[in-house]
Amino acid sequence: MSHTYHMLLYHLVWSTKNRCPFIIKSYQDRLYRYMGGTFRSLKCHPVQVGGMPDHIHALVSIPPNVTISEIVRNAKVSTNNWMSQTFPETKSFAWQKGYGAFSVSPSNSNAVITYIQNQETHHKKSDFKEEFIALLNKHGITFDEKYLWK
Repeated sequence: MSHTYHMLLYHLVWSTKNRCPFIIKSYQDRLYRYMGGTFRSLKCHPVQVGGMPDHIHALVSIPPNVTISEIVRNAKVSTNNWMSQTFPETKSFAWQKGYGAFSVSPSNSNAVITYIQNQETHHKKSDFKEEFIALLNKHGITFDEKYLWK
């Protein structure tokens, strides 16, 4: 075969440092668009970016020659710098160290897109901690809760 074909979709999730509600409505959409541009600059395809004041979700197609950790690290650094420069009042803005990366079948991508778009409604019933633990459980990831929030 002379070409490489791939469809590697990931649902990426991470929170602001200490889950502080830094992502306020007045610049939320601009942050999501900027993050989408950051993913594109890394040769990824952002399908959907959204979230809440204390965390972010992104459904992203990532090429096979780039690691997920590299994509997340670059997206965090880029958006952190952009926030500080664009909104001086957010000088204390920062992302948490870790993240979640969950593989998504293309046949399930519409459900994940809808999930990301409906974050506000979803979070009327549960907070980020409950949501993240549910994602870990759904994907069969073993964890010790005492290490999740450090």
